[in-house]
Amino acid sequence: MEIAAKFDHFNINVTNLQGSIDFYGKALGLKETHRIEAPDGSFIIVYLADRFNSSFRLELTWLRDRNQPYNLGDNESHLCVRVEGDYGQIRNFHRQMGCICYENFDMGLYFINDPDDYWIEILPLKKTINN
Repeated sequence: MEIAAKFDHFNINVTNLQGSIDFYGKALGLKETHRIEAPDGSFIIVYLADRFNSSFRLELTWLRDRNQPYNLGDNESHLCVRVEGDYGQIRNFHRQMGCICYENFDMGLYFINDPDDYWIEILPLKKTINN
C-alpha cells in the first residue's frame, strides 16, 4: 500500500491566546481563519493562515484549566517559515521585537521564539545556496 499524505496543520498549546494571536500576526503576518470554542469554555482552538493561501494552518489551542507554562523539553522541534521581502529588514524588525533567540549567520538563518517559547525558523522566501 502506498499512502499519499498532505500536511494540514501543526498544533501548539498556548497560555495566552490573544497574546499568541497578536504575536503571530505582528511577527509573521498570520491571520485567524476560524476558531472552535468549547460550549463549556474549557478550550478555544484558533487556526492561523499565511497570506499565500496555502492549505497549511497553525493551530493554537488554549486550555482554560492550564495555569502554568508548558514544558517544551529540549525544544528541539520547530516550525519553519519563509518570509517575503527584504530578509535583512525583517531580521531587524524581529530584533527590535526582541524575539530572536538564535542566529546562524553561516547558514543564513535565524530563529524567533513566541510567547510560549516555541521556536520558529525564519528563511527568505526564495531559496539560496545555504537554504
